Amino acid sequence: MSAFHVTRRAALAASLAWAASAAMLTRSAAARLAPAGGVRVDVGPLLENSGEPTAGWVARELPGAIASALAASGQGGTPVSVRIDYVILGPNSGGVGPSGSSQDQMIGTVTRGGVEQPLRASTFYYPNASDPAMIEQANYFRVVQLCQAFADWVAKGY
Repeated sequence: MSAFHVTRRAALAASLAWAASAAMLTRSAAARLAPAGGVRVDVGPLLENSGEPTAGWVARELPGAIASALAASGQGGTPVSVRIDYVILGPNSGGVGPSGSSQDQMIGTVTRGGVEQPLRASTFYYPNASDPAMIEQANYFRVVQLCQAFADWVAKGY
């Protein structure tokens, strides 16, 4: 008789990977449905300030998030140009925010109709016990959350 033993850590990692893949499929399907018309994102300054993989994550996630947010607010196809200068992730161990969270920020500028305005979006990160083992994945989801917050502010007209 053989027994299959799974540690709690392995079970947690497997369930997080499954949830992440489902979230990614949903997000990528939504990004394909939303028109990307006129959304331009420049991550050059972010690449100099933060490097990879952060700049790559923003370049991949932000255009679709902005297009989706604009489409949801009835502004689909509106030409928007965005430059991202900084992505600042708070401590992974938590901070002084609500319930021990740490604040993450995305700082850049938005140009719409020839008018350039600065924009700063922030979110809160609540540490999870599995994050130290999967720090890159945790940081990726933090950047995705920041992209969505930034896109929502772009659609609201800040």
